[in-house]
Amino acid sequence: MNAQLTLDEIKSVRELLKEYQPANKAIDAVERHNGNLDRSFEELWIEKNGNPTMGGKKIWQTTLDVLRDELCGNEGFRARLSDYTKSPENAVLLTAAITSLMALTAIPLDPSIATIVILYILKIGLNVYCKYTDGGDGGTLPPGK
Repeated sequence: MNAQLTLDEIKSVRELLKEYQPANKAIDAVERHNGNLDRSFEELWIEKNGNPTMGGKKIWQTTLDVLRDELCGNEGFRARLSDYTKSPENAVLLTAAITSLMALTAIPLDPSIATIVILYILKIGLNVYCKYTDGGDGGTLPPGK
């Protein structure tokens, strides 16, 4: 699934996270890629880690697969995202979700890369992310999504 942020969403996130410096790099990448989170993630990943050799599978999808296993069953992470979605104007809660992601995963995520992942999960919703990325339905979204 290719989630894309609108110009208004990008502007809103930039304003919300203006005090969280790593987010600026992520949001700049999202702007360069017209809201495309997949391409933004890959740009930041390559900049930080070099070009991945995954045998045809994109690093974005591989990362989402690994994170699904680590995040979807974690009640603390779910609670952090839920707190933010109840108060989307609260930058501290969004920053807490980003830093929580970095602390929970075995993947060494740069804060700007973690920002992209959180924006993706928030865009499509944690429950959709956990179902959609599990590979059990061939990668299609439920009807109406």
